[in-house]
Amino acid sequence: MTDAPSEAVRATLDDPFAQLSGNLAGTRRLQFEVAGSRQLTPHMQRLELTAAELDGFSYAPGQDVMLLVAADGNRPVRRRYTIRHLDRAQRQVTLDVVLHGEGPGERWVRAAKPGDRIEGIGPRGKITTSPAADWHLFIGDESALPAIGSALEALPPNARGIAYLEAQDSFDLIAPPGVELIWIDRAEPGTSPHLLADAVLAGDWRPGRVDAFAHGERESIKAVRAALKRRDLGGGGLSISGYWAYGRVEDQFQAEKREPIGQIDG
Repeated sequence: MTDAPSEAVRATLDDPFAQLSGNLAGTRRLQFEVAGSRQLTPHMQRLELTAAELDGFSYAPGQDVMLLVAADGNRPVRRRYTIRHLDRAQRQVTLDVVLHGEGPGERWVRAAKPGDRIEGIGPRGKITTSPAADWHLFIGDESALPAIGSALEALPPNARGIAYLEAQDSFDLIAPPGVELIWIDRAEPGTSPHLLADAVLAGDWRPGRVDAFAHGERESIKAVRAALKRRDLGGGGLSISGYWAYGRVEDQFQAEKREPIGQIDG
């Protein structure tokens, strides 16, 4: 497996995304160059990527880009990372990436240095905050923090809500005054799958229509879903899914993902 395939290698790949159509019809191909890479915490890497194609680029909070991190024979290997910030003047995107495995995406992220090049596709994804909600609920671990952070910063100043954030490290997140941030300490990822669910059941619940976002480790999010079934969403929406699974690399996790956690309205 070769990390960050060159343009010559990309031309030989059997790429299902050779044409950006269907769900990717609104995306563009991005020829990124690494402008910067540094560790925010022992478990989070920040990448800054520039591309000429970012001229006129826009995205909704929570959307991501797919990076072509490797090739497995003639098969492209892509990983999706939430857009944490866009600097339009500098034509630069910031990605915050959790470090918790040894897959091809993490190998590329750990090794990335200024001047390295990689192909991306974006923006992709349809999950974003609802302006019709009476209040907002965010639930997630480190893997969801880039999306939650982006969404929090995009909320209007008068927004109300609660964010349950499970993490090993502390992070600086900006939120409106009416959104309470509740940090839940955890020693090791994947070892305490009920921490978020227990916090949701024990915590306050606001009246009205809630716009809920719950993403993170698969077993943890299963427990969260069971907890949310005991709550009244007030006719609001729930976006919920497992981003990763403890003890499995990404390809194995995707292969095992037979029973989707799903997205429901209630």
